[in-house]
Amino acid sequence: MTDHWQGRRVLVTGAGGFIASHLVEALLEQGAQVRAFVRYNSRGDPGLLRMLPPEAFKKLELVAGDLRDLPAVQKAVEGVSHVFHLGALIAIPYSYVHPAEVVETNVIGTLNVLLACRQAGVERLVHTSTSEVYGTALRVPIDEAHPLQGQSPYSASKIGADKLAESFYRAFDVPVVTLRPFNTYGPRQSARAVIPTIITQALTGEVVRLGNLDARRDMTYVSDTVQGFLAVALAPDVLGETFNLGTGEEVRIGELVEIILSIVQRPVRILVEEARLRPEKSEVQRLLSDNRLARQRLGWQPRVSLQDGLQRTVAWIREHLDMYRPDQYQV
Repeated sequence: MTDHWQGRRVLVTGAGGFIASHLVEALLEQGAQVRAFVRYNSRGDPGLLRMLPPEAFKKLELVAGDLRDLPAVQKAVEGVSHVFHLGALIAIPYSYVHPAEVVETNVIGTLNVLLACRQAGVERLVHTSTSEVYGTALRVPIDEAHPLQGQSPYSASKIGADKLAESFYRAFDVPVVTLRPFNTYGPRQSARAVIPTIITQALTGEVVRLGNLDARRDMTYVSDTVQGFLAVALAPDVLGETFNLGTGEEVRIGELVEIILSIVQRPVRILVEEARLRPEKSEVQRLLSDNRLARQRLGWQPRVSLQDGLQRTVAWIREHLDMYRPDQYQV
């Protein structure tokens, strides 16, 4: 399987993001020629790709642009066999404040990727969804046939993107397959996510400030998520399908705090802050994956336990606290 990537030219959109930077690193390690599409900024900042080892970073073909710019996306797709589309605006609280920008990036951006892949005749497009499209679980575990519920502008934008991907497969035979990761965590993740929020506050202060402690999540370590992307890009007979990537186990946020505090070993109080609570009808209370389809069809399974993954994440954040501002609520 690893030999498959040797010498192949692939595109990763959103390459400067958390999961994508780990995916880029894995593809480079397996011999792929990686074109990394990152959102342009005047600082020339490649996002989390800067965390890659220097010898790996030098191998990248770095392309800056905006997913909303079709000609830029078309140019990025030229000459590649596989496209991993991870580019998106992902913060749910940000989607409450700037829903138009979120929809433009996530829906129109995905449309542009689909148009470009159709034009270029790529071998496979891996489209990234999210467990947030399911909303609060109507039944558990959540399989791929669970109803989609737009409980935030972000989740609605991802539902729209997923349906566009489905339509391009059905209408135009674009070779797309959709991955639906449940809550991924690990090194490099920003403090807009709950686990880095807990860890950074626990390492530096006397109080951990959080929102809803009763929500339940299916936490998947980033290396397991990356293996899912690599597997689905090679798997036969999966075009047009959707696959959940999750552990099949859930943890309450309040319990997650206790596990992290036991690893950090500091006496810290927990405080629920009103500003961190989502609107009641928008909060997703429970996400628990049914991952049987990925196990059966992709040969994928999660390998890193929650305890082990959290220990690795605490160790990494401890060494990179300068990247975080624990005293601020990051939207």
